[in-house]
Amino acid sequence: MAEPSNDDFFRGLTGFTRFEGVTDSANYRPLPDDWLLAVADIVSSTRAIADGHYKSVNMAGASVISAVLNALDKGDYPFVFGGDGALVAIPPSGAVRVRQALAAVRTWVKEELELDLRTALVPVSAVRNQGLDVMVARFNPSEYVSYAMFVGGGTSWAEGEMKAGNFIVDAGPPEARPDLTGLSCRWNPIKARNGEIVSIIAVPGNSGNGAKFQQLVADIIAISREQNRDGHPVPVEGPETGLIFEGADMEARAQASPAHRWRRKLAIAAQITFMCILDKLGLHMAAFDAKIYRRDLAANSDFRKFDDGLKMTIDVDAAHLGRIEARLRQAEAEGVCRFGLHRQDSALMTCFVPTPLMRDHMHFIDGASGGYAMAAMALREKRPPELAAGE
Repeated sequence: MAEPSNDDFFRGLTGFTRFEGVTDSANYRPLPDDWLLAVADIVSSTRAIADGHYKSVNMAGASVISAVLNALDKGDYPFVFGGDGALVAIPPSGAVRVRQALAAVRTWVKEELELDLRTALVPVSAVRNQGLDVMVARFNPSEYVSYAMFVGGGTSWAEGEMKAGNFIVDAGPPEARPDLTGLSCRWNPIKARNGEIVSIIAVPGNSGNGAKFQQLVADIIAISREQNRDGHPVPVEGPETGLIFEGADMEARAQASPAHRWRRKLAIAAQITFMCILDKLGLHMAAFDAKIYRRDLAANSDFRKFDDGLKMTIDVDAAHLGRIEARLRQAEAEGVCRFGLHRQDSALMTCFVPTPLMRDHMHFIDGASGGYAMAAMALREKRPPELAAGE
């Protein structure tokens, strides 16, 4: 049977609905050889987070997904949000548009968020030349959205190549702007209800590239499942509505020129106020129902993912967290994994709403005080200096 090689590769994958499916190799298919990986991350993100710019770091990471998907006419392509960066797999037909989008988003992040974004476009064929692979699965947390899961070592290699200065997409000219339609950061941080919000990254160790690492992942998922709603940090009824001024300002920067930015801020404030009124009164208008939107928001959130390793931002109590840490430490001591973990008191949500009034809005979850970036820093500190250099 011929390997899929057209733009509909990801749409054609059969999705799974239980997160445990990330450990089932039967759910994964090889990305077509002529596709490319659009990769990006923030340089010195931990320093930016330490300076209090964690919302800007998350916005920059999500902006890459928004810019690339909008450049491809909001098509159905596999991507993963990493907190301080992102990856999107694209077909060759979109290479020129995506290269332009990456260049523009790099400029926008520098000029509007005052962060240094690295971007690269890495051929999947180059990954396979290294003896690695990019295998993709389709996880459906709800009936309206799906998220890509990646295995094979290829996405990690692509990120490393970008950090080494290879396959780089340079920034666009001054004032270059990507299409960031649908990108927003309107929600207040979501406080932990079970105990703490914990961001976890676990990647294979020297002895963890096969069944042992899969078993570790299955064990961590099983422990987190014992917590209410699998440790989902967003309440089932959705977060409380409210205006977050820093988020509104960043959204306005994404979608309006300086001359019209104040109008966009007013529009955002009006939309949020209107939603609050509808929500409190239990009303809906036309196709919009605030309570349904908030429930979909929770169901559609990507608080768990697999990208050459397990990444989770979960709300857990002390007992469950203790068991998770003990299992991770045991696996690390056996060479099965390396892991990083970061605790905080709340989660942060950045959103991509491709089409207003539709139910396919996507919500990227991270810890509100650094989350994945801080967990990644803890993980890097465990590496030998010669391997950690350049990360």
